Amino acid sequence: MDRPLDRLLTRLIRTGTLTFSGPGGTTRTYGDGTGTPVHVAIRTRRAALAIALDPMLAAPEAYMDGDLEVVQGDLLDFLKVVFLNMGDESAPSLAARTIDRLRMLGRRLHQYNPAGRATRNIQHHYDLSADFYRLFLDEDMQYSCAYFASPDAGLDEAQLAKKRHIAAKLAMRPGLRVLDIGSGWGGMGLYLARGFDASVTGVTLSRDQHEVSRARAEAEGLAARASFELRDYRSLSQRYDRIVSVGMFEHVGVSHYRQFFETCARLLDDDGVMLLHSIGRSGVPGATNPFIRKYIFPGGYMPALSEVLPVIERTGLVVTDVEILRLHYAETLKHWRQRFHARWKEAAERFDERFCRMWDFYLAGSEAAFRWQDLMVFQIQIAKTNHTLPVTRDYMAREEAALIDAAPAFRQAGSGDD
Repeated sequence: MDRPLDRLLTRLIRTGTLTFSGPGGTTRTYGDGTGTPVHVAIRTRRAALAIALDPMLAAPEAYMDGDLEVVQGDLLDFLKVVFLNMGDESAPSLAARTIDRLRMLGRRLHQYNPAGRATRNIQHHYDLSADFYRLFLDEDMQYSCAYFASPDAGLDEAQLAKKRHIAAKLAMRPGLRVLDIGSGWGGMGLYLARGFDASVTGVTLSRDQHEVSRARAEAEGLAARASFELRDYRSLSQRYDRIVSVGMFEHVGVSHYRQFFETCARLLDDDGVMLLHSIGRSGVPGATNPFIRKYIFPGGYMPALSEVLPVIERTGLVVTDVEILRLHYAETLKHWRQRFHARWKEAAERFDERFCRMWDFYLAGSEAAFRWQDLMVFQIQIAKTNHTLPVTRDYMAREEAALIDAAPAFRQAGSGDD
């Protein structure tokens, strides 16, 4: 085993059973012998040294290149052992700690997202093609955390439950004007237009999402009530009764939080309600994982609530409810990864094996972070005044129950773009 990597693993892996084979054929086992045994092989000395110096970036890159291979167990098993041993400041190498501190210092620069850069960052990820995302998403193409009301729920059922959960918190009623910031492939907006006769405007910076959303609205006969625009939310001027944003806030960046909430305050009617659904972290503020920032979500960041709530307060908006969804995204990612693996060959034909290994690490690493690190999902309900919503949360449960009873009317009529 190469010495720098051996020193790192000796310090880091205290519990579990992790065996490493180095490029020279040397094999060593780390940990206390408990848990599921995992065996990883490093194929090149270059990869071994890179992982020792900067494990958070170099390990996924080595996996992408085929220089790191899990030969016993699954990639998720490997990440579980690593993540459960992280947290001790003395465990990583001095070089790795220094690199992490530099990333923390530079995070505002990395998250600088004016309109032009925000568009490029969004298109980097979401414009891979709608057909690619159809390989592993649910029928409605929901690319955000599902809501597993029961542990045996399927992905489509859980994504529908997520939309019900959000609609209940929006206190929807017929005929409202709704803004969907970061409208994805249109599923949430179409759900509200279809079920509540709402007038929905969805905005996205992704060309593919825009095209798919418009096609779906036309196919369902909802184009008159559900309009989707290729547009930055900051350029809007109309006021709305309801604002919903699901899985978009992760792309805003800390330096732009005040602008985001000031814009929402300007666009929200005086008796309006907003629901913000976003990945966050239950721990202290940090920096975006370097692999995620470089390859998956450039400009993205998952904030701590301590970075979000004070900004909302300063814009004059009122936080009326906060809910933390803990393991729901871990289960969502589990479903996505299983589906992705089932159609790996199709993805590799469209892209290549390295791309598929990159996405495999992204999906597995994200699931592991929600299970064994500090990632979670928060839903913040926001209003302009204290008097807009009922004073207890009972109305949310009642509305969800009513939506379950009315399920046939609220289900998508088919994605309209398959």
